[in-house]
Amino acid sequence: MSHESTYDPKTGFEKFIDRRMPIIRLGYDSFVDFPSPKNLNYWWTFGGILAICLMVQIVTGVILAMHYTAHVDHAFASVEHIMRDVNYGWLMRYAHANGASMFFIAVYLHMARGLYYGSYKEPREILWMIGVAIFLLMMGTAFMGYVLPWGQMSYWGATVITSLASAVPVLGEPIKTLLWGGFSVDNPTLNRFFALHYLLPFLIAGLVILHIWALHVPGNNNPSGIEPQSKKDTLPFHPYYTVKDGFAIIVFLILFAAFLFFMPNALGHADNYIPANPLVTPAHIVPEWYFLPFYAMLRAITFDIGIPFTEIVLIEAKLGGVIAMLSSILILFVLPWLDSSKVKSMRYRPVARLWVFLFFLDVLFLGWLGAMPAEQPYVALSQIGTAYYFAYFLVILPILSVTETPKNLPRSISEAVLADKKKAPAAEAGAIGGAQPAPAE
Repeated sequence: MSHESTYDPKTGFEKFIDRRMPIIRLGYDSFVDFPSPKNLNYWWTFGGILAICLMVQIVTGVILAMHYTAHVDHAFASVEHIMRDVNYGWLMRYAHANGASMFFIAVYLHMARGLYYGSYKEPREILWMIGVAIFLLMMGTAFMGYVLPWGQMSYWGATVITSLASAVPVLGEPIKTLLWGGFSVDNPTLNRFFALHYLLPFLIAGLVILHIWALHVPGNNNPSGIEPQSKKDTLPFHPYYTVKDGFAIIVFLILFAAFLFFMPNALGHADNYIPANPLVTPAHIVPEWYFLPFYAMLRAITFDIGIPFTEIVLIEAKLGGVIAMLSSILILFVLPWLDSSKVKSMRYRPVARLWVFLFFLDVLFLGWLGAMPAEQPYVALSQIGTAYYFAYFLVILPILSVTETPKNLPRSISEAVLADKKKAPAAEAGAIGGAQPAPAE
């Protein structure tokens, strides 16, 4: 939602900069006077939270890199050296490790909000796809970072995941050899992962800038899914949303601090405090919690796919698992075209709202299954969960797009806000006097 700049440089320095490189004007128009829908709720605060998480990860990561040694004989000891001997090294290491989990908590909630309120729909398709690209880079960065402590789970996690490349026909073995830097997970692998883990956050930061740029062209979506019609539908970003975002960030940082200072290892795996040993395989190899739904999909494909009534195999089980895992993320890129309904928000799509809540539960269910052993009944349950995951995008949303009759939309954001205000006193009166509030339209 483009708007005319209202920035008025006051001082000579501001005028000097504004004539040559209007960066102050850009910041003012983007984060002070930017018109935002007046009905944004706290689900719209996770963008700011994610920006804070990224800054924490970059700052702590750079400090840790100053003391880390990327060598298989010294990596584990260097992490222990950071924890024990470097001033506040324990704080940097725990902030970085728990910061990754906080990052994924925030990004999953951010994505869930986008799915529920239809933030991927026109005119925000590019904004959504850049967000999915950021998510992919986050996953790659987090996986490579998990390998760096060179504990048991780091080593065996790297071995299992990188070995999946061999399932790709023809190119699989060369790709695996390139990732390993040889013929096994060893020192060249660790060096590759350290270099990429250091580089990718800066690529993420660049994509975040594009993400913000793409956001400021159409403007924010909102809970009603209605585009602003006039100035009375919007508020300036500052002070209304800077205060709101600031409060949400403080609450989120309190949660972060609770893990950081009171249970810093609650989200990690105990086996990663054992030095990597290629001769001893852990009883149960699992990735970090934020990868568990995708790990469940990887293990759900236990059967070959071929031509019926023949012995011709088109896709072996291992390759099928890799395809399912990657497709579960790549399918998000085409979501704006799979859901062709003109109504954005699930508030006005009662049938679709039921299915999206089931989808959220399914993802949580797959996360639990990913932490379970690869045995029955967990494998069968993973197959059911995986089937629903893809059915939601490929079957349910396309069908609902043409068959569902949505509720009537408000004529404007202001009308939706006023309607909500009228409902609140009615509900309060009903609670006090025993009367039932009027049903929502």
